[in-house]
Amino acid sequence: MVNLHGMGVALITPFTQKGEVDYEALSRLIDYQLLNHIDYIVALGTTAETPTLTEEEKKDIMDLVLRKASGKVPVVMGLGGNNTKSITDQLQNGNFRGIDAILSVVPYYNKPSQEGLYQHFAAIAKVSPVPVVLYNVPGRTGTNMTAATTLRLANDFDNIIAIKEASGDMAQIESLIKDKPSDFLVISGDDGVAFPLITQGAAGVISVIGNAFPAEFSRMVRLALQGDYENARTIHHRFTELFELLFVDGNPAGVKSMLSAMGMIENKLRLPLVPTRITTYEKIRNVLEKLNVKC
Repeated sequence: MVNLHGMGVALITPFTQKGEVDYEALSRLIDYQLLNHIDYIVALGTTAETPTLTEEEKKDIMDLVLRKASGKVPVVMGLGGNNTKSITDQLQNGNFRGIDAILSVVPYYNKPSQEGLYQHFAAIAKVSPVPVVLYNVPGRTGTNMTAATTLRLANDFDNIIAIKEASGDMAQIESLIKDKPSDFLVISGDDGVAFPLITQGAAGVISVIGNAFPAEFSRMVRLALQGDYENARTIHHRFTELFELLFVDGNPAGVKSMLSAMGMIENKLRLPLVPTRITTYEKIRNVLEKLNVKC
């Protein structure tokens, strides 16, 4: 069974100024994550700007991630959408060697009912060659998967092993943690609430800020998981201002501004996404300087 306790990093996709995938920067970023002891990598998720990548780019990115990280940390691949048959076809016909799990988002735009969500993920679970992590992010998909639907899936399918919960509904998340099967993981999908959710029983976080601060943020997560809440809270509070700045102009614009200020990537996104406003970028630089990060 794949171990997804701790901090997974929702890996960004660096681009060159010409808008091409910057594989050299991506390679350096993966090395940076591994050297700083993250627990696992999530590739081709929301933060990777996956909807704007070609199929060939997705394949090349996964090949690079697996070459660098497979066997060192678990690798989770984003594979979801609002066309159930397309996803199940990919699962049945694709090569998943080296991939430890998939992260599959709640279908977006077509706004299925809770029964539709159940049947969608049931179809995925029945054919997936690797474990499945559900991803509930109603702020992006327009549909919230309720705790009842998640728990139904968790109880009915052994290979549905976790959920990345980013609903922002603390009562819903606490209900999931309270009533879930013992081996089912609830993972925070938001950096800002990772600490309080771990104190309630969450297994960790799939992190955006971890792209820039893998050592510090993974330490906070590990301390919290060990029950050292005082020291974990101290680290959590250091990042409070950055949590807001990360998302004020959208994700991954905030973390890309941060990584650009740190000299790690070009501050480039693919349309329809654009970089943060200059005012946000300067605020990020100021916070990084207060955290003694070289810009």
